[in-house]
Amino acid sequence: MSTVKAALIQMELKADPLGDSLDAIRDKMTEAHMALIEDAASQGVQVMGLQEVWTMPYFPAEIDDRWFASAEAIPEGPTTQLMMETAKRLNMVIVSPIYELGDDDKLYNTAAVIDADGRYCGKFRKIHIPKVGKFDEKYYFADGNLGFPVFETAVGKVGVYICYDRHFPEGWRELALNGAELVFNPSATFRGLSDHIWTLEQPGAAIANGIFIGANNRVGVEPVIGNHQFYGSSYFTDPRGNVLDQGPDDRDALVVSDLDFGLIREVRDQWQFYRDRRPETYVHAARRP
Repeated sequence: MSTVKAALIQMELKADPLGDSLDAIRDKMTEAHMALIEDAASQGVQVMGLQEVWTMPYFPAEIDDRWFASAEAIPEGPTTQLMMETAKRLNMVIVSPIYELGDDDKLYNTAAVIDADGRYCGKFRKIHIPKVGKFDEKYYFADGNLGFPVFETAVGKVGVYICYDRHFPEGWRELALNGAELVFNPSATFRGLSDHIWTLEQPGAAIANGIFIGANNRVGVEPVIGNHQFYGSSYFTDPRGNVLDQGPDDRDALVVSDLDFGLIREVRDQWQFYRDRRPETYVHAARRP
């Protein structure tokens, strides 16, 4: 498939995390997302990426054991089952990042990848888990342990790299070496340190690896994060580092782009980064200092 119509959703929280039950939060977020997924289908979208932990607020901004109960099994849980049904009905590949209760009883920040026929392809678990100030993801998420899988789908080879992962170039390269053509980078990023680099890192990774990247971010202010504001600005970038389409920084949006996968081969033939790699010389890249 040469040209693929792809989409990203960015959305503000539709529930009251201080007053609503976990089920009510999930239901309200699901209803709002389904409206945009249906809109995307009406536009002919073939592959869709949802935002990080899309059924819940960004709860790692506080320490509250209540949020543990929001984790779901993948693919047996209700959210992944709904996305499987939706993908089949709409003939759309869906990347669905949620809070996962693993078979090992550990909790993970995970994205399920579902093919256009409703088949569950597999999942990616966030590799790099941050703790920055009061934002403590390590309290909620175990380290990802599934490596860097790439999934064969109806639109091509799809990978996932979640939020903070994007700061580590090694993972982008692993995904590309595993055959990824399109990598989704679902995020929950608020104003501050990351503003300047939001439109630098992903285009740089796309150039270095000859891939398309879809980077989406939440939008708005959520009570559990105080006055911090998620700034949306979701976008796709091509293997030349061009930002193709970008969402606003202050409201919900469905960002739709046409991705010409033929550009991947064209760029890789022009820039022979894979031919000229010298992995035998990178002696420190996989070692801790």
